[in-house]
Amino acid sequence: MENGKRRIPIDPKIFWPSLIVILALTVPLMINPAGGEKIVRIVLKFFLNYFGSGFLWFGLACFGILIWLAFGRYGNVKLGTLDDKIEFSNFSYVSMLFCAGFGIGAMVWGFIENAYYFKSPPFGLVAGSYAAGEYGIAYTLFHRGFAAWAIYCLPAIPIAYSVYVRKMPFLRLSAACEGLIGDKSKGWVGKLIDILAVFGVVGGVGTSLGLGVPLVSACFSEIFGIPDDMFLKIIVLVLWTALFAASVYRGLKKGIKMLSNINMYLGIAFVVFILLAGPTLFTIKSFTNSCSIYFSDFFRMHLWMNPNKVGGFSESWTAFYWAWWIAYAPMMGLFVARISKGRTIRNVIISELVWGLLGGWFLYAVLASYGSYLNINGILDISAMLKASGQPTTIITILQTLPLSGLVMIVFTILCFVFLATTLDSSAFILASVCSQDIKGTEEPSLWHRMFWAFMLSVVAIALMLVGGLKPLQLSSVIVAVPLMVVLGMMFWSLLKWLKQDFGEDVKTECLVKDLPPFQDTV
Repeated sequence: MENGKRRIPIDPKIFWPSLIVILALTVPLMINPAGGEKIVRIVLKFFLNYFGSGFLWFGLACFGILIWLAFGRYGNVKLGTLDDKIEFSNFSYVSMLFCAGFGIGAMVWGFIENAYYFKSPPFGLVAGSYAAGEYGIAYTLFHRGFAAWAIYCLPAIPIAYSVYVRKMPFLRLSAACEGLIGDKSKGWVGKLIDILAVFGVVGGVGTSLGLGVPLVSACFSEIFGIPDDMFLKIIVLVLWTALFAASVYRGLKKGIKMLSNINMYLGIAFVVFILLAGPTLFTIKSFTNSCSIYFSDFFRMHLWMNPNKVGGFSESWTAFYWAWWIAYAPMMGLFVARISKGRTIRNVIISELVWGLLGGWFLYAVLASYGSYLNINGILDISAMLKASGQPTTIITILQTLPLSGLVMIVFTILCFVFLATTLDSSAFILASVCSQDIKGTEEPSLWHRMFWAFMLSVVAIALMLVGGLKPLQLSSVIVAVPLMVVLGMMFWSLLKWLKQDFGEDVKTECLVKDLPPFQDTV
């Protein structure tokens, strides 16, 4: 027994192959960073050029599927029995969705992403023009729009259905495919699916760690006046792991829930401060204008490619983002399924596609508008600064333009720290769950197992940082997104077969409840 709980062994057929392949890919990058970077650029270019259109179509398809599912005849299907209660209040539920889904990425990209689009805009717009500035903010929101949350949400429904309705004993992607592939989900096909899920989580979270650690390291350097070197970055990872360990010790309900709630309150206060201290009217108008662009150019933005230019805007940005969300989808699907017991299919979809989206848009609209205001009005040449000094230095310089910049820097650093701790906690929880044997849907994996995967994620992040640049970070997500599109499609098909088998023309009342209001606390 472990802390009064059943000791849960690892599944060697998933754990060891996953570990061996991860080390085989990571160690060479650490030994030969220069050679690794060259290979990374070649492979990344191949994947984005040949599969970029597929990523774009997949994102739009996920959104359409979920709208049909939420408002069709199966929207009221309860993910559990009639007596199953909702575990988390809607505020805690949405907080965990948001922190697990965006995390440190919001802090890295919020202020600066639109500056990249300003200098290299889509649709053949003139770089540095008024239109480029408009689309810069709009695209920042678009990349966190309906398609992003739909990709996150799609796997959560079949996984939750398999555990809470079909009463399958495993919280795994393979179990959610059983409706389609039958007993093959328990054999080598199922093991391969779960190994791909492990790669997806490691790739997606490794990208977040690789982007977030240098930013927090630079913030520490600025606050404490110490050199920003690799040693400091490793110290940041150690401190992150310590905070994660404290969260793990307290468990899912007291650990991840508590950190997510703290970060949500702190994040709201931070964004509201920037909204009021910055160009408030400009921000409101920019957000309104961006919504206009998003909805008027909805299909153009989702499907625009430039076939005459290899490695253009869509491949470099939209296709990469969709691949990143696909790589993250196994983690989000498993995590959201774990915390969604007792909710209806419609409630889960609305929580992600509406409340998750609005929360992300509020944050990104305020941060992006402030960065755009500085850039367009010549207060800071953010575009030039990014090219000359890199992302962490540019973000710190932007923060220093705000009132009470010293306090703002401390709050921003805490936000980054806790955001990534919640992401690390959620991902290690899922990795350990997938690699455990005979773990029930409501059980938590062993403490040592979760700590082990947190350590492995840190190793991957260090390897990516040693190679340097954005390209290797992008590749770690893109390379696993291609097979995962197939797996996510299989999961949805499996769900449809189950729903038709379980309901047919009749309604099983024990699997249906009156739908909950989208944001009314029930706990």
